[in-house]
Amino acid sequence: MKQKLPDSLIAPGHADYDLLTELANEITARAGGALVLEERFPAMLRRCIDDVIMTPKTGRRAYEELEKTEKTYIGTRVEIELRALLRLPRGRLDTEILGRDVDIKNTMGSNWMIPTEAIDQPCLLVAADEARARCYLGLIIARPAYLTTGKNKDGKGAVSAAGFANILWLLCDHPYPANFWRCQDPDLVADIFSHGTGNARMASLFRLIQNSPIARDVVEAVAQQKDFMRRIRADKGRGTRDMLEQEGILLLSGQYDSQLIKALELPHCTGSEFISCTPLLAQQRRLAEQAGFRLPDPPAPPPGRPAPAR
Repeated sequence: MKQKLPDSLIAPGHADYDLLTELANEITARAGGALVLEERFPAMLRRCIDDVIMTPKTGRRAYEELEKTEKTYIGTRVEIELRALLRLPRGRLDTEILGRDVDIKNTMGSNWMIPTEAIDQPCLLVAADEARARCYLGLIIARPAYLTTGKNKDGKGAVSAAGFANILWLLCDHPYPANFWRCQDPDLVADIFSHGTGNARMASLFRLIQNSPIARDVVEAVAQQKDFMRRIRADKGRGTRDMLEQEGILLLSGQYDSQLIKALELPHCTGSEFISCTPLLAQQRRLAEQAGFRLPDPPAPPPGRPAPAR
């Protein structure tokens, strides 16, 4: 999406103000309030994109690796998920809000293509900027004056530069969960996926990326096996957790190890996230041992360097 957007002109006195405000209030109410919309809409976008990338099955890790038809399908998926999120019915266009037909348009780029059947109708605009992990949700009345005069082969026109000022934003340049792999060093990612077994890949993941929550779907993508959760649990000395423990690394679950995560002052993990760390201080090691971990003795400090504080 464009990083510099004009200020919205939608204010009392604007021809579209009353209708767009009414629709915006209904959307916000259906979401459960502005704060709930801010939380659930970005998460929905991340899910729609990741479910099409399908890293666990395909090995792909970025939107840019998708086929053209798959990129198009993301728009369909967003339409379906957004209707479900807001409990909206289907309509003559994509949905119906307060008895008005509304078209839902999604883009992963910088603009939306408005079909002829949506001219002069309200459009719910959705955009995801993968590179910056920012998202957008807005409303516009697709008046010809707000669209470009040039059309594509299907007769669709884009929102013009001036037309952007006639969008009422519900969320604008709002953060959404970043693609995990885009945030990692490429050499580190290559190292993780260079291993031949799911156990070895997961061990590499939690060995190389410590003190940072890692989502369940990332673990599944690395494991690339059906019962990946078995590997992340203690498994009679064979699981990833066992392997890392022998190296002095804790692999913790946000669901089962929340108290230890808090005691070790690690970042908060949700019930579907995991985090690893290497406890060095004696107090940290005692906490881990009280929780049932059996860590090897820490390596002796180099000559002239004091041992970790007790």
